[in-house]
Amino acid sequence: MLHVNLRLVVALTAFLSATACKTDTPDSAAAAQARTLSVGSAADRGADTTTRPSRGGRGGGPGGRVAPSITLASSDVGLAKREPIEEAVPITGDLHPIETLDIRARIDGNLDDVLVREGQYVSAGQLLARFESSEQESTQRSAEADRASAQTDLSAAQWNLDQSKELFKAGAIAERDLKVAEQNVDAAKAKLAAAEARLRSTSVASRDTRVIAPANGIIEKRLAGPGEHVSRGATMFTLVRNQVLELMASVPERQASAVRTGQPVSFVAIGRTFDGRVARVSPTVDPTTRAVTVYVQIPNANGALKGGTFASGRVVQRTVSNALTVPAQAIHQAQETGQPYVYRIANESIDITPIQIGVVDEHAGRVEVLSGVSEGDRVIIGNVGTLGRGMHVSIVGAEDRGGRGGARRGNRDATGGGRGGRGRGQP
Repeated sequence: MLHVNLRLVVALTAFLSATACKTDTPDSAAAAQARTLSVGSAADRGADTTTRPSRGGRGGGPGGRVAPSITLASSDVGLAKREPIEEAVPITGDLHPIETLDIRARIDGNLDDVLVREGQYVSAGQLLARFESSEQESTQRSAEADRASAQTDLSAAQWNLDQSKELFKAGAIAERDLKVAEQNVDAAKAKLAAAEARLRSTSVASRDTRVIAPANGIIEKRLAGPGEHVSRGATMFTLVRNQVLELMASVPERQASAVRTGQPVSFVAIGRTFDGRVARVSPTVDPTTRAVTVYVQIPNANGALKGGTFASGRVVQRTVSNALTVPAQAIHQAQETGQPYVYRIANESIDITPIQIGVVDEHAGRVEVLSGVSEGDRVIIGNVGTLGRGMHVSIVGAEDRGGRGGARRGNRDATGGGRGGRGRGQP
């Protein structure tokens, strides 16, 4: 309504002026009409002719525009530096003893004594348990007597043969008697062999009444006690050899070609770091998981690690001793080309710098940079708001964090970037 009333007032004024000044020239009338239309158009648009100053930071840009700025904390800035870096394949899994032995009864009988318990360390050859052995000992003594008798018979038969040979040479006996003497020696030898075989059998039975540890290790389970009757073949003990632990891990097919026997492995388990090596690599790819099984062995002479412990490790492929690295969080990727880049701080302003990446150490959170940055360059880490080339950077030191309060995050960007903005500049 205000616009309509204003238009009517302006038109009426122009009409009265034209009527009062009949002597005006046509050009003057046209000019008055043009001014009337111009004023009406301006009123319709509600144009604001006031000149507003541009929003700013530090320094002016082309056309009077002020370059935006951002304030960062010292933790938002990383340094390109030289340090050793490792290229590795991550693996995880449970650690298992390299060998678990079931110690079984070799005879059927009653136990006289059991000398070890669970968790006890035993050495190879150590006595673990004893069976009641009176029958076996009696049988062994009988076999020993039979062997002694057979040896005596063989000695007598051999002496008789020697005498018969002398007599035969002298012509005192017939050849038939010599043959008989030789046969007696052969029979005595066979009798002695049978006695010795029986003695060995009884010796084994007598020995089997003593249960002996086959190797060094720790008793995990004791399944029999004194006085129990144990059947032949029954498991009496479980012995764990944990001097070496083994981890069976699956490595993706695309990384398996980089894993080879003998490669070093660094493990973290129970909050400590351990070293091992790749012992074996499966020659085939699992058709279901498309992964290759890798077996890693870890020395455990002091028993610090227990079987079943979960461990995460890294198969180290190669180590670069003097690599130029930046924090992994400083690296971004262009959406259109996939080119990696970093936000580098140069002369207190941001420069978007394309880089070439080498070794990636996920464990340390560092990435080798082959080109694009130099040692000592500062790069911006993580998501700190909207960034762009040429933006001015102010860095608040660690000592200023407490006093600056919201200045660390709230005053990120004079153009309204802040933590909420997720946009990124592109190289």
